[in-house]
Amino acid sequence: MGHGPEALEQRMNHLKERLRSSGVKLTHQRIEIFREVAMSVEHPDAEKIYNRVRKRLPSISLDTVYRTLWSLLDLGLITTLGVPRKAVRFDANMKLHHHFVCTTCGMTRDFYSKELDRLKILGSEEILETVQRTQVEVSGICLKCSKKMQSKNRLKREHEKKAGQ
Repeated sequence: MGHGPEALEQRMNHLKERLRSSGVKLTHQRIEIFREVAMSVEHPDAEKIYNRVRKRLPSISLDTVYRTLWSLLDLGLITTLGVPRKAVRFDANMKLHHHFVCTTCGMTRDFYSKELDRLKILGSEEILETVQRTQVEVSGICLKCSKKMQSKNRLKREHEKKAGQ
């Protein structure tokens, strides 16, 4: 499932159904916080979510955003990514997928791979009873950062060439 309007609508419907079935009140704040996570392709942290939601709901607090995110996590509506670095990132895409994280700028994006979905963990029988979910996080350099580095390197070489003449 991607991040287009159809995926967003499905996620919003799932949110409403899950909150109702769990007896949790469907508030405007919960809807807007979840919508922000569900619309994002970058897996925002709580501060980014807060800053974006605050544009629509100026009275919302950062504490409310955190409490809502942890509640949505407990309800199985979102997940967190990786080992916390500077901040925990949140993801509303609960379908089986993996993540690419740029080691230069921190950009995080979903990707899908049937091969990784079927990944077998060798020697896991000794420590694991049942694998419930396999989620791979791939680290590397995104295209934008790679192009910036290539451009900087080119300019550096040109500068060194001119200085050597």
